[in-house]
Amino acid sequence: MSESLIKASKDRLYKVNSILVSQPKPKDDKSPYFDLAEKYKLKVDFRPFIEVKPVNAKDFRKQKIDILDHTAVIFTSRNAVDHFFSICAELKIEMPSDMKYFCISEQTANYLQKYIVIRKRKIFTGFRTAQDLLEILKKHKNEKYLFPCSSIRKNDIPDFLKDNGYKYSEAVMYETVAADLSDLADVNYDIIAFFSPSGINSLFVNFPDFTQNKTRIAAFGPTTAQAVRDAGLILDIEAPMPNAPSMTGALEVYIKAANKE
Repeated sequence: MSESLIKASKDRLYKVNSILVSQPKPKDDKSPYFDLAEKYKLKVDFRPFIEVKPVNAKDFRKQKIDILDHTAVIFTSRNAVDHFFSICAELKIEMPSDMKYFCISEQTANYLQKYIVIRKRKIFTGFRTAQDLLEILKKHKNEKYLFPCSSIRKNDIPDFLKDNGYKYSEAVMYETVAADLSDLADVNYDIIAFFSPSGINSLFVNFPDFTQNKTRIAAFGPTTAQAVRDAGLILDIEAPMPNAPSMTGALEVYIKAANKE
């Protein structure tokens, strides 16, 4: 939150004692969330607002997609990798050695070694964003791409492939659904941090009559921020920003302003 944003929402600078992060609890004890909790004496809880469920082989067949009819696979997440190879295992499909893999990040590319010997495969890696990956795809227009994805996905990659005349198939291999949050009905937090439009959707699936009142909403990324506004909620904390590239950084900027004695 920039100084101008803090001034613009001065009437919502209420003291913060508790934060609900709509993601799984970090496995690393050195997570910046734990540092934030200790530094400002906060209660920080973690609870995924969405669940990822696999599409079984029977339902996948209904999409009439022949995996081996493709020369390259595009992976944008670990979930995509896991569910792709799970479907392949169910269908008893073995990936040919000349299959090419285009990964959104080095982290995703390295995760492939869970399923294949990566040093023997043709793997192309973006830096971090979909735009990075698109720049690589531009150099490989003659492939026939398979794009494993969720039932809810961003449009950037399939729109690029379609608009530029690439041969590709979009394969829904897992579903993103609202988690059951009924046990949180009587629990109130000063801040709820969201990381995807699906998280906002889950909030209203679970609590159709949710009213924001003094609950501050934090959002990571422009699509999540827009989903907050589209839902008629007040967006109090937005990340990333130049002075706060992470969610914890943006939260700290707000907490510093709100918790002044």
